[in-house]
Amino acid sequence: MFVLADISSFFSAVGKFFSSIAGLNWLSLLLGLICFAIYISARTRAWFHALRAAYPDEHFEWRRLWGAYWATFGVNNVVPVRGGEVIKLYLTKSSIPHSSYPAIAASFLVEHVFDACLAVVTLTFAFTQGVFPKPPDFSKLGAFDLSFLFAHPRFALFLITALVVLVLVGFAVLSARVRAFWARIRQGWAIFSDRRRYFREVWLVQLGGTVFRFAAYWNFLDAFHIGGSLRNVMLVIAINTIATALPLTPGGAGVQQALLIKVFGGSASAATVAAYSVGQQIAIASLSVGLGFVSIVFIFKFRSFREVMKAGREAHEADKAEKRESRRRVPA
Repeated sequence: MFVLADISSFFSAVGKFFSSIAGLNWLSLLLGLICFAIYISARTRAWFHALRAAYPDEHFEWRRLWGAYWATFGVNNVVPVRGGEVIKLYLTKSSIPHSSYPAIAASFLVEHVFDACLAVVTLTFAFTQGVFPKPPDFSKLGAFDLSFLFAHPRFALFLITALVVLVLVGFAVLSARVRAFWARIRQGWAIFSDRRRYFREVWLVQLGGTVFRFAAYWNFLDAFHIGGSLRNVMLVIAINTIATALPLTPGGAGVQQALLIKVFGGSASAATVAAYSVGQQIAIASLSVGLGFVSIVFIFKFRSFREVMKAGREAHEADKAEKRESRRRVPA
């Protein structure tokens, strides 16, 4: 129910977007989408290198990982709480012979090392500009994801503590299997064992992709007449970092709108910022859903996202059943 506050904030900006659509700079919007597609494709290449280190003896194609990434990104832009991750797991496992779900899931985290480095830079910059709200002020933004947690710090602390306790209890219950589980987790992080290779094939590839991410947001800002600049792009990326950290709504809808209006309210009208915030999100969602759908149809031969998710859940259940059966066969 509370998440509806974020959704209503998002839809309140939709009207402003459609009322200003005639004044869009369509060339800048198109250039922004092209740059964003290159940025995501670079991330898929870095992820491919990480998986190639995890499975050096297996043959698999980059185009299938590219398709799995776009399919997941597309679903996550329309489904809350990163509901598309099951697609990424299933399509990747089906693309790499003799792979395992824990190793593949661990490989997802490889790209986040660079993301953490970028987040430190952009958030530090944002908080020094005098326009970014301080953490205590997040409770006044009107976006539930941030407002509720920052307005109720004791509950936030309780929630974090409860999650940590659940993880520890899970390890205690599954202690007999932890060693095998961690062996597969380490396999997904195999590229970290060769720092030079990680830096060359993952970190630098993501850095190159980030150049196109900056170019994408620069063009989006120009398309909606906010004004592209290095400062504004850094602020937008900082806002995206916060919005995606709490994925209770698709693509951080609501949180992004609240933060963008707060940050850019002094340099453009509220209507212009609202149109930009929702317009950029709609454009990226349309691109990702479109490329994701093309991927599942032409690369993986599925007819819909729902069909892929169903196949992923069934495959995961079959994998668990197979493991239970194999444990029964092991003599005591």
